[in-house]
Amino acid sequence: MKASVHPTAIVEATAVLGSGTVVWDLACLREGATVGENCVIGRAVYVDRDVQIGDGCKIQNQALIYWPAKLGPGVFVGPGVILTNDRTPRAVQPNLQPKQDGDWEAAGVSVGEGASIGAGAVVVAGVTVGRWALIGTGAVVTRDVPDYALVIGNPARRVGWVGPSGHRLEPDGEGCWRCPVTAARFRERAADLEAVP
Repeated sequence: MKASVHPTAIVEATAVLGSGTVVWDLACLREGATVGENCVIGRAVYVDRDVQIGDGCKIQNQALIYWPAKLGPGVFVGPGVILTNDRTPRAVQPNLQPKQDGDWEAAGVSVGEGASIGAGAVVVAGVTVGRWALIGTGAVVTRDVPDYALVIGNPARRVGWVGPSGHRLEPDGEGCWRCPVTAARFRERAADLEAVP
């Protein structure tokens, strides 16, 4: 099944859309953007040049994803989310001359497999969001987020762990956690969590 693009969306000729992907009205996908199979790109979403979006992602309305962001498979990006790319944003040089393309260094956000970013969250340039992590609504993420971490607030801080089901993990013995939905088990090591086979 080929991709479906609303007639009001702007998809540059060099953007690549995987089969089964749907692009809604007023979305803009810039040159070189790559979107995997079976994705949903919502209304008025902006996908910057050369952004990479994996299979099965859902990007909700009015999200802004700036180059050189990379999203793994199965990522959820809520409405109004912003993935930034400039650590020291300025419109002009110190001499008040306008900045040109070569006057700054882009730092992309990387989002791991299955991670979810809640509505209105901002992820700062250069941050890595781990696999299956969950970023709460309105959070401002200024540092890397471990796999399975639940982070909220401004600046975002870890308040718990979540499993691939999206539910908060429950304690299951010292340093161990369990998903209340799937019964999958996890082990905490330092500031990280790993699945127990």
